[in-house]
Amino acid sequence: MQRTPRDVAAKPAPSGPAAGAAAPVTPQIQLIPASVEGALDAAEEAVDLLLDSGRAPGDVLVITTGEQHPWAAHELSFGETSYWAQHDAGDDVFYTDVTIATRAASRPVVVVAVNGGPEDAAASALSAAHSRAGALLIVCGDPQRINSVLGAGV
Repeated sequence: MQRTPRDVAAKPAPSGPAAGAAAPVTPQIQLIPASVEGALDAAEEAVDLLLDSGRAPGDVLVITTGEQHPWAAHELSFGETSYWAQHDAGDDVFYTDVTIATRAASRPVVVVAVNGGPEDAAASALSAAHSRAGALLIVCGDPQRINSVLGAGV
C-alpha cells in the first residue's frame, strides 16, 4: 500500500475569514478489487499493511456493508456500552457496520469492506466513510459497483 501524504498536504489551506468554514479535506481514495465474499479478507489485509507500515491502530476505522466483522460481533455481545467505550478510547482499530457507522468518529484512515448487504448499503457506507476519513479511504469490493457509487458524488 502506498501512502502519499504530500498529496493531502499539497493543497494550500484557504485564508481569510472563511477559512473555518472551508470544505473538509478530501481523503485519498484507494480501491482494492475484491469479491463480496473476499471483501472482508481484503479489508483485513489492508489493515495489516497499515499497521505494519507504522500507522497507529487508533487511526483506523473499518466499516462493513454486509455481515459484521467478527470482532464487532464479539464485542457487541458484551453490550453496546462497552463496545462504544472501546471506540471512544480510540486506542485500537475499531470495526463497525454501515447501520451504526454514523455514530463513529472521524479517523485518519477508514477502510470499507463492501461485503454484501442491501443495494444501498454500499452508498451509505461510502458516504459515511468519506465524511469520516481524514487522509485515506480504502474501499474493498467490486470495482464496478464502487465506481458507480463513487461516481454518484460520494
